[in-house]
Amino acid sequence: MTNETLEALKVMNETTDKQLKLIDGKFTKREVLNIIGDVVNLKVNFHKLQRLSRTEGNINDECSYDNSRITELITDKTNMKDFLNSLENNGRNIKVSSTIHVSIED
Repeated sequence: MTNETLEALKVMNETTDKQLKLIDGKFTKREVLNIIGDVVNLKVNFHKLQRLSRTEGNINDECSYDNSRITELITDKTNMKDFLNSLENNGRNIKVSSTIHVSIED
């Protein structure tokens, strides 16, 4: 982005930082498993599409970032599922919060 674009954004928004509260609430274990599973699956699919797009343009591109990120996300999802399944919550809800922070970098 050019400096002019950044300055215009600052004037327009008075800030270049924004937050989106994506998840904030109390859920059952099953609901948490579904929410986390869906969010992670969406992110994995994003990286798969990025990888496909890169390899179509260059079959020699190893897509190392996308491949490692996909593996990391799948591992984290499995670990979270194992953690949640190990909880004995006796009908109590589980608090989940997630905020996306967006900012412009120079």
